Amino acid sequence: MNLNRRTFTAGLSTLLIAPAALAQIEGEHIATKPEHPVKAIQDTETRAQRNERMAWWRAARFGMFIHWGLYSIPAGTWDGKRIPSVGEWIMNTASIPVADYKALAPQFNPTGFSAETIVSLAKAAGQKYIVITAKHHDGFAMFDSKANDFNIVAATPFKRDPLRELAEECKKQGVKLGFYYSQDQDWTAPGGAAYKTGDHQPPTFHWDPAQNGDFATYLHTKAIPQMKELLTNYGDFPVVIWFDTPTKDMTPELAGEIVELLNQHPNLIWNNRLGGGYKGDTETPEQYIPATGYPGEDWESCMTMNDTWGYKSYDDNFKSTETLLRNLIDIASKGGNYLLNIGPDSHGVVPAAEVERLQQVGKWIDVNGEAIYGTQPTLFGSEAGSFSATEKDHEGKPKFIAAWDWRSTTTPNKIYISIFNWPANNTFHLDKLPRKVKSAYLLADKKHLKLTHTGNSLDIHLPEKALDPIATVVVLNT
Repeated sequence: MNLNRRTFTAGLSTLLIAPAALAQIEGEHIATKPEHPVKAIQDTETRAQRNERMAWWRAARFGMFIHWGLYSIPAGTWDGKRIPSVGEWIMNTASIPVADYKALAPQFNPTGFSAETIVSLAKAAGQKYIVITAKHHDGFAMFDSKANDFNIVAATPFKRDPLRELAEECKKQGVKLGFYYSQDQDWTAPGGAAYKTGDHQPPTFHWDPAQNGDFATYLHTKAIPQMKELLTNYGDFPVVIWFDTPTKDMTPELAGEIVELLNQHPNLIWNNRLGGGYKGDTETPEQYIPATGYPGEDWESCMTMNDTWGYKSYDDNFKSTETLLRNLIDIASKGGNYLLNIGPDSHGVVPAAEVERLQQVGKWIDVNGEAIYGTQPTLFGSEAGSFSATEKDHEGKPKFIAAWDWRSTTTPNKIYISIFNWPANNTFHLDKLPRKVKSAYLLADKKHLKLTHTGNSLDIHLPEKALDPIATVVVLNT
């Protein structure tokens, strides 16, 4: 089967690749522990302090994930063979020796990269923040690192630091910037962890003796020093650190050393994938949308546009703009954020299909963003679907059957109804109202709509045709 970029080891849940259709609910939370050898900021801050720290992130709702690195050179093909699974895992899935993989660095000269173009694309799409792979599992740093010379400045003819250029451009355009850092897996550093694929054998699951070494030494000589660089060398950024794929090697004590560093940056937001039992700030469902979200918790669904995170030259299985937008609306209605991925090629150019879809998403958001940004979850709930009384999922639990007629978000004085399927009789019916509704209008043209109240139910009289074929937003003043 195709390996998910972040398939967790024993004791952690397996997250499934979603098809190109609307995302389905799969997976569970990642195991954490309430007690830690080093207390994290999440263990000591008050609720008010947490709310203040998380405020911008909760309001943002939509971000851009960027997977970009040396793996964009083979682009899914090695020794003339198409390698299954996602593009950024090619070193692991193809069992590429360390020396052969490192030999890609002198070939990496992405002169087509433009921080201005990428940040402008995110802004045009309505994405309020960007998270880019500073170092993925292949161990190659996409920034100027003095801690280890396997990086884009020291090891390639490009000699530029894309993270610095993105930081400058994000500050200029008012977009926030975060860094993904693979703290645990590192397939080119001695002692770095590796997940099992193919016939890789325990206990290390390495495939090249050059990978062997001590994990704690790797952490102390490469990972932690590079994290220090990332947290101190880029001005106002990062605002987010996005960890990934913790293994048993990341003990609570070793994770605690990383937390000591994170605690020096009290406004930083970091996810639940550090390891060592730390919960972090955000749940991270991957390639799926939880049936009811995670009520009372901060969460972010990360998803691809096609079937890979890192660039693959032959993966053209792109989701439609309709799917991407309805996923965004669905996630917002459940109180989450949508982190949508792009994978630039080896020249640093974003694939045209990804640019086109983001621009189309942005056109909808230009008109309807009020129904997404700064909103709270639905006051209804049943519109998302229901659990089957007869069908079971892969874990034997009741299967969630999603419905795709409409979704709702809220603010203190408004209820937003995003209608996907226009009612045949041009009347939208709500059986029960959570608030008193004073008036209604279409967000796109501000035209007021006739309302009919019957007891605690409401009929909203709509025009004959939807204003938008993907989602037309009705605003209820409450």
